Amino acid sequence: MRYPDVPTLSDGDVTLRAHRGDDIAAVHEQCVDPLSQQWTTVPVPYTLEDARSFVTDKVPHRWRDGSEWAFAVEADDNGVRRFAGTVALRDEGAQRAEIAYGSHPWARGRGCFVRALTLLLEWGFAEKGLETVIWQANKGNWSSRRLAWRVGFSFDGSLRRWLPQRGDLLDAWVGGLCRGDTLSPRSPWFDVPRITGQSVVLREHERKDQQRIQEACSADGVAHWLPDLPRPYTLASAETYLESRREAHAEARSLSWAVADPRSDELLANVTLFDIKPGDDAEIGYWTHPSAQRRGVMTEACGLVTRHAFVPVEDGGAGLRRLKVFTAEPNVASQRVVEANGFVRTGLHRADTRLGDGSWVDTVAYDLLGSEYTR
Repeated sequence: MRYPDVPTLSDGDVTLRAHRGDDIAAVHEQCVDPLSQQWTTVPVPYTLEDARSFVTDKVPHRWRDGSEWAFAVEADDNGVRRFAGTVALRDEGAQRAEIAYGSHPWARGRGCFVRALTLLLEWGFAEKGLETVIWQANKGNWSSRRLAWRVGFSFDGSLRRWLPQRGDLLDAWVGGLCRGDTLSPRSPWFDVPRITGQSVVLREHERKDQQRIQEACSADGVAHWLPDLPRPYTLASAETYLESRREAHAEARSLSWAVADPRSDELLANVTLFDIKPGDDAEIGYWTHPSAQRRGVMTEACGLVTRHAFVPVEDGGAGLRRLKVFTAEPNVASQRVVEANGFVRTGLHRADTRLGDGSWVDTVAYDLLGSEYTR
């Protein structure tokens, strides 16, 4: 099918243009990629003929009937201009559209799709008279959510069993962008910095950590001090925990690190800065896998997080003024961790902590001011 007139949009680095016959092989490569198949509705298996039909039939047909405006993304790859994926606006009528995008594996993580979506949205608002663009993605598609956040979409929650995919209805994330909104993040998103110590490494949690999280949170000691953990604590519980960490980072509520062995990368513990009030204070919480207890792991990890908390934002830290810790009065090991890192005992909350056996014990309060912190 002959293409209608498709405008070419460019910012000098990234170009949006009409699809061409020489894109067919790259479209096929993109759509057989496991991540593309996991998060999109492309047919599985995806054939070269599917790619040919998409490029030569479906895309031009939708341009002609006005149902969807899809562009090929072209970007630089070490001095060579390459097909990087597809971005589109699907006409929903009444000056509304839905945004859609998919990237070739080589283009991921390079920032070119932020540029591509910016070009697409500017064109849609200016040339198509759009007032509102919505974004939807399968729940759990963090790459899509992060990209939508970077170009200014709000995050407005979840819709249960909403998006169809190969016979199923999947939970969806949804957000919006309106004419006049700035095409840049409207709220903070915490990245987890990698911090290297002498005997531990603090890094972002990974899927491979689930087994170790499940083991730690099932142990009698951890469950005793943290009675709100699910019982039994299953691998599904660990998966839910990891998703909750990513959600907290996306909403800039807390920062969680996996404390790992620098040689094996095995998870040893967890430490979190939570209830973060930017420029003010936060609380530290932690637990340790039974195999790593009484080895100084948490003392060092807590020290590394404390240092990060007080380093100014312009130097890569959190720029906080004060840190707080609350621990059950019988939990002497926890108190030794914070005292070794210079925290000062500030008070006692009577019968304030419930333990795993149902009893209530006193809570010991500690804090540390950035002005008195020394490494």
